[in-house]
This record gives sequence, structure tokens and C-alpha cells, in this order.
Amino acid sequence: MTNRARFIKSIKLLAAIFTLTLFFGMIPASPEEGMYPLSELDKVDLVKAGLKIDPKEIYNPNGVSLVDALVQLGGCTGSFISGNGLIITNHHCAFGAITRASSVENNYLENGFLAKSFAEEFPAQGYTCRITESYQDVSDIILGAVKNVTDPVERTKLMAQKIKELTDAATNEAESTVADVSEMFAGKTYVLFKYRIIRDVRLVYAPPQSIGNFGGETNNWVWPRHTGDFSIMRAYVAPDGKSASYSKDNVPYKPKKYLKINPNGVEEGDFVFMLGYPGRTYRHRPSFYLKYQQDYLLPYISNLYQYAIQTMEDLSSDNDSLHLAFASRIKGLANTMKNYQGKLKGLRKINLIAQKEDEERQMQSFIMSDPKLKTQYENLLEEIRTVFDHIDENAQAELWLRQIYNFSPSVMLANFVLNYTEEIQKPDADRKSGFQEKNLSGTLASIERTRASYNPEIEQSMLMKMLTDAAKFKESSRIAAVDDILQTDGNNHEETFQDFISNGVMNSKILDKDYFDSLLKKKPEEIYSMRDPLFNFAKKVRLQSKSIEKESEKNEGRLNKLYGDLVDVKMLWKKTNFIPDANSTLRLTYGYIRGYNPTDAVYYEPFTSIDGVIEKSTMANENEEFAVPDKLKSLYSKKDFGKYVSKKTGKLPVAMLYNMDTTGGNSGSPVLDAYGNLIGVNFDRAYEATINDFAWNESYSRSIGVDIRYVLWVMDKFGGAENLLKEINP
Repeated sequence: MTNRARFIKSIKLLAAIFTLTLFFGMIPASPEEGMYPLSELDKVDLVKAGLKIDPKEIYNPNGVSLVDALVQLGGCTGSFISGNGLIITNHHCAFGAITRASSVENNYLENGFLAKSFAEEFPAQGYTCRITESYQDVSDIILGAVKNVTDPVERTKLMAQKIKELTDAATNEAESTVADVSEMFAGKTYVLFKYRIIRDVRLVYAPPQSIGNFGGETNNWVWPRHTGDFSIMRAYVAPDGKSASYSKDNVPYKPKKYLKINPNGVEEGDFVFMLGYPGRTYRHRPSFYLKYQQDYLLPYISNLYQYAIQTMEDLSSDNDSLHLAFASRIKGLANTMKNYQGKLKGLRKINLIAQKEDEERQMQSFIMSDPKLKTQYENLLEEIRTVFDHIDENAQAELWLRQIYNFSPSVMLANFVLNYTEEIQKPDADRKSGFQEKNLSGTLASIERTRASYNPEIEQSMLMKMLTDAAKFKESSRIAAVDDILQTDGNNHEETFQDFISNGVMNSKILDKDYFDSLLKKKPEEIYSMRDPLFNFAKKVRLQSKSIEKESEKNEGRLNKLYGDLVDVKMLWKKTNFIPDANSTLRLTYGYIRGYNPTDAVYYEPFTSIDGVIEKSTMANENEEFAVPDKLKSLYSKKDFGKYVSKKTGKLPVAMLYNMDTTGGNSGSPVLDAYGNLIGVNFDRAYEATINDFAWNESYSRSIGVDIRYVLWVMDKFGGAENLLKEINP
């Protein structure tokens, strides 16, 4: 690149940052709250808060900085910790790779894994890395496309088309660059992000789950915590430096920047900050949205997932092979279930809906006090309420239809056949993305994975659960396909459903590969003429799904504009601007190592130690989640903690607590000290902080990370990972 080209690129990036700053504006009153976009960092006085380096060392659009060490790893965050592409993230983020590589004979999940050389590192199936390359404000382009459009469905459609045009134009497969448009404020601001993709990711080190998942689901979302939730992976590229799928000829990726490790850690009260890719927050949503969450989504999903988990645990209790096969899915479902249960508890505990309603009453009074605002926004909140009345009518049906394909592989495969036979008749460019020729092999590979992991007992149990649930839905949320089954029913729903499951689903040959492939060669009308009970059911489910999707598009189109207006009014009312909700784009949050008071007369200290691991291990006979390896017990009894003990307490720290603002997606995020050195890896929140997605409060919002001193001790004393310690040179 010439000097002139570099200059022009820098000017463009600075212009984008200036534009975004105008949109995002001022920071909230509480400096610890907020997941700040890169464009906001100059609005935060990090030095006053405790940062000991130049803020430009965190993000520098004209040079290399700490953000260049960050990667998005699936739904998690990771960070480079060596010049050879070594990545540290959470054990639970690498869980899928570990379980897929494990077998009963070579159980890496139970025993852990260490690659002593590059050659021993094995592919993390299904994993890719995304590295943020640049961003550009495209709000004017997207909103300009719908400037005079009033129909909500057409508005949604045109915005989606414009977003696709922008992302397609910015994507460069040859350079392994992909693009996404992220909505920063609904109906208001949109940013085009470009990412470099690395397609060859390999597992390098994982402690046994008795360390990496110590306490299991019992301790999930709970403090005090004693989990060594970390794993090490590595990014690989082709010899020419370009992204490539797994090949033995690939070489370790050379990142622009990698993090240095501070082996001395931090202590209570110290300033810390975090970089990462937080998933979604909804703090600017109205009370109606929170009520939908509390009344429908959170309880329904919690109940369904709890049933699925219990089903899988019962089936695998005496079967090591099934236990391993179900492990990753159980963990994912349990994580969501407990998070949703925590949100429900938090919503009720702090009475957040009532707080929002009170805020909205005050805002309505503000609107009515100004003639100009009254003319423009008098009916704003009422219009939002009307949309949510429509959403609530179909809420049970929509949630059920979203989940049926997740828990009935047979119905999912039948639906796929119906979609495929329709889409394949169209010109390639007009097909849905997954059915276009460039993506079809990947789509079919996903179908094969579904077939390979199929378990008929789970499907039977989950179908009975979902059909029984649907039979109880209110009139406006009836499932037509389920009601059709019940047409010949007397009062014995269970017997009728069991007959349908046995004869209509389990007797189907849809799981047979040859039969399935033969169906893909048929035309839609041939499939419909078969009068197969499974396809009749899938057809009705599909038709209702399409109907509700259209209604959802209409609601989304309405809310998109209304949410934009809502933010405008709140900015005028509160005389400030807001940090946009998290949306899986790169953010910074900062705060301090700090305990908290969860209940009256109880104070939680901000560090746990290995003493707590041993104390909890006494419960192993009643709960195997608290079992610890004999080697760890031996090291503890010898007090063989090396140089990793806290200078303040003389103990080996395990986990730490801080008041930074995090949510899903921050799993694996690096926790950094005042000098930008790695001192921990974020992995969880305290139970009270599961409500962070809806509201943040310094008194109870605490996040949890594994202390780097415990990470190093496990790798050194327990794991014998001398080769990796030499590479990262802590």
C-alpha cells in the first residue's frame, strides 16, 4: 500500500469514527456501565478511571493496538497470546470441539488434552475465527432506501435487501473477508463491519472437565465459583497467509498483536477492563417487551429445556457413549435454561417492568408538555403497545414453531425436503441462501450431522412433551397441525399423540439416507401427493410458520421505526445520548475487582482460592460435578503452588469477581489490568447479574473470570504444558 493510500484510508476511518460518535454521543452517568463501541473510547476517561497506558494502545485506527489481538470464536470471544496464533478462550467455548474429538477410548473431555507439538493439535470441527478489520457507518444508505415507505412489511424487506447488497459488495472470498451490517439502534443507526475469517482452528490444550467445568451446572451462574474455565486453541492459515480449510500443509497464523500475560494477577479494588464480542442486550426496549419476556419466552424455553435435559440425562445415566454424545447439547441447553431462570427471578425481584412503566409515564408527560413533541409522538407508546398485543396473541405458537425443528429431527428433515424441492426449482440467485449452489454442500453436510447424532428415544419423548404443551395453548395460539391430530380424539390426548408419534413419525423412513436422497429428486407436488402422515404434519407446521413469519415481519417493520422514535424521545427527555445495546460487535467495558452484597448481612469477597475447590470436593460422592483429579489433590496437600500464589493472601486464586458490564458472547473475553496485560478470562456472571441483558446495576451486576494465576498453575503443575508456557512466556 502506498503512503497516499494509507493516508486516504486513515482519513476515511477517522471520518467514520466521527460520524459514529455523533450517533452514539455521550456516556451514561455510571462510568462502569456500558459496552462501548470502538468509536466511543475517546468519550471515556479511562486514565482517570485507572488505566496506566495511552488509550490509543487499546484502539488505534492508524496502527496496531490491543483490539488486534481479539477474535470472535463462534458465539464466544478469544484472544491471541503468542506470535504463533495461540488463542485462549473458555473451556465451555471449546466444549463442542473437545466432545467431538472424544470417544469412550480417548475421552479428552474427562481426561483433558495436551498437544506437545504442532503435529498433535487436532482440528476443532465447526470452529472459525473472525477478526474485526474495519467498520463504516451506513445508516444513511439503509434508511434512505425506506425513506418514504410506510408499509411495515415492505420496509423490512427493502432494508434487508439493502443490507444484503452492502454485505455482498464488501465480502471478498479471495481475501477471506466477510461483512455484516449490525443494527446499533433499531430503526436509527447501522454499521457495516468487515471481518477476516480464519477457517482452520485447532485444539491445543484443555484441562479435564473436572477442572474446566468444576461444579458443572450446579455452580453455573453462581458465586463463589471455583471453575478453571479455560482452553487453548490455535489459528492456522495456508502457507501464503490466506485463510484455508484444514490442511496438514497449513501453518500457524501470525497475528498483528498478541496479549502479554501478567503472572502476578491483580487484587481487590484494582482497575480492570475487557475487550470482547458481547451478544445481545435489550436495555432500550419498552416495558411491553419485558412483559413478553416474563410472560412467554423465558418461562416456556426454561421449561422445555429443563425437560430435554432431564430426558437426555435419564437416557445416558448408565451409558458412557451416550453420556459423551449428549454432553455438549446438555451443557448448551442447561446454560440457557439457568440464565433464563435467573432473568425471570431478576425481573421479579427488582420489579423491572413496573420501573419501565413508571419511566414511560414520565416520558409521556414530557411529550404532552411540548406542543411540537405532542404532535409528533403523542401516540408513540400506544402504537408500541398495540404491536405487542399482536405479538402476545401468537406468542405461544411462535415459540413452539421455533422449537419443533430443534427437538424433532424427523419433522425437521421433512420440512427440509419440502423447502429443498421448492427452492431447487428456482434460478440459483433467487433461492434462499442455504439452497444456493455455493452453500448447498454445507447445508447437506449439516443434515448428515443431524442424522449421525439421531436418537429415537429423545425424539419420542420431546414430541410427546411438545404436542401435549400445544394442546393447552390459548385459542389465539393454537397449532393447526396438532389440532388436526386431535380431531379424532375423545379425551385421551396422550393415547392419540402416542399413536401419531409411533405410526406417523417413528415408522417413517426419513432417517434412511437412500430414501431421504430419493425424496430430494422429487417435485413438490409429488411429495404432497404421498399422503405421508409425517409430511402432512410438516406441511401444516410449515404453512403456519410462514403465516406467523409474515406477521412477525409486519411487527418487526412497525417496531423498527417506533424503536428509533423511542430513542429520539428519550434522548430529548433525558438530555443525553446512549450507548447502543450489545449486538456481537467488538466492545470495551471497564470496572474494578469488587465483591458485593447479594442479600442482607451477606458479603461476597471478590476472589476464591483452591481451598474452596478442595472444600467442595467433599460433595463428590453425592454430586460427581464436584469430583477433582487425584493429582490436583496431591498438589494441594503438598502446597505445591509455585510462584502463582497471591502476594496479598498467600493463597492460589481460582476465580475473581468484577463489576464490568458483560453478557453472552463475552465468554472467553480477556480480562486486562491497567497496563493492558492479561490477568484473567471471563466466563460467567453471578446469578443476580443474569438480568444484565435488560438492566445493569452496580450493586448486583458482577461478572466472573478465571484468574490467570490458576490458569498458569494448572498448565504448569497439573498439566505439564511446558511447551506452551515457553511459547507464551508469562
